[in-house]
Amino acid sequence: MANLSDFLAIDIRVGTITKVQDFPEAQKPAFKLEIDFGDLGSKRSSAQITDLYDQTNLVGKQILAVVNFPPRQIGPFISEVLTLGIPDEKGQVVLAIPELSVKNGVRLY
Repeated sequence: MANLSDFLAIDIRVGTITKVQDFPEAQKPAFKLEIDFGDLGSKRSSAQITDLYDQTNLVGKQILAVVNFPPRQIGPFISEVLTLGIPDEKGQVVLAIPELSVKNGVRLY
């Protein structure tokens, strides 16, 4: 069983997607995202969310991401944060988002 200190070790923050690019080099269909985390700055992420989202409906969307995992090399791209999502009944990723707009960089507790 995990305890509260285990959960608090995972730093989940709110950020706003500012840029989206196709990622044709990825093994599975994905986008390259640039996400504004306020005082933490802008971070990059690779996200396999192409089934339900396109570039036009992602820019400006607030999302949740883990910001304290080590960077991960994905092909020629370095992903700095883990964008969070939940699979639907078809296995398509639905982004984890705040219900209301909040300040970029706010931590989930």
